[in-house]
Amino acid sequence: MGRHDGATFVFMAQEAVVIGHVEAIFRYPVKSMAGERLEAAELGWHGIEGDRRMAFRRIDDRSGFPWLTATKLPDMLLFAPHGCADGAQGEVPTHVRTPDGAELPIFGEELAAEVGRRYGPPVQMMQLRHGIFDDASISVIAEDTVREIGRLAGVREDVRRFRPNVVVRLLRSGPFQEDEWLGRVLSFGEDGDGPLISVTMHDVRCSMVNLDPDSASPAPEVLKAVVHANQNNAGIYGVVTRTGRLAVGQSIVLHARG
Repeated sequence: MGRHDGATFVFMAQEAVVIGHVEAIFRYPVKSMAGERLEAAELGWHGIEGDRRMAFRRIDDRSGFPWLTATKLPDMLLFAPHGCADGAQGEVPTHVRTPDGAELPIFGEELAAEVGRRYGPPVQMMQLRHGIFDDASISVIAEDTVREIGRLAGVREDVRRFRPNVVVRLLRSGPFQEDEWLGRVLSFGEDGDGPLISVTMHDVRCSMVNLDPDSASPAPEVLKAVVHANQNNAGIYGVVTRTGRLAVGQSIVLHARG
C-alpha cells in the first residue's frame, strides 16, 4: 500500500483491472547519460532492447560497482548518445554529443578523455550484453507521482529526473499508486499475449532525482519531497516474465500474481 499525507490507498479486489495506459517509453543507451524517448520498444528478458548496455568504468575503482554515474559526475546527464546518421529513435548509438556540442565516437579515446577530464580519474567505455542496472532491468512510474513530487518540491515537473523506462497515465488519479502493485503483475496491450512485468520492489530514490536533466544543476528539495511524502519511494522495479513489444498508448492491466 502507498502512503501520502496520511492517506492510505487500498487497491480494489479484482484479480485483473485496467489501471491506465503507456504514456511514454524511455531507454538510456549509456548509463547516466541522456535518455531517448521512444514510441515503441522491444522488451526482452533483460529489459528494453539497448537500455543501459554501455557505461563508463572507473578504471582505478576496485569495488563491486565501478560504473561512473551522475551522482559522481552530474555532467554525465548532458552527454547525449545518438545514431551515426541522423539520430533517429531506436538506433544503436554510435556517437555522443558532448555538452560543448562536439560529436564524438562512442568508443573513441576522445570521448573517454573528455569524460575523464570532467571527472578526474581515468574512465573506459564498456559494453555489457545484458546491461548495467542498479537494482532491476525495468522501471515504471506514474505521471501522477511525478506531478505530486514536483508540486511538493516547488519545481517544474519533469519525468526525466526519475529516469523510468515506462511512464503510466493512470485511469484513477492519485500519486504513489505504484506501491499497490508490489507482488502483482503488469501486462501490456490489448491482445492478451503482450509483455508481462512482475513487480518486485519499490524504486528507492537517490540524489539523481535532484539533478535537472537540461542543466545538471541540483535541487535537493526534490529528494526531500520523495522522502517526506512516501518514505523515499517513487515508482517500482520489476522483472520481465514475458517478452514482447511495448508501445505508447497500450493499455496496462494489473493482475494478481500467477
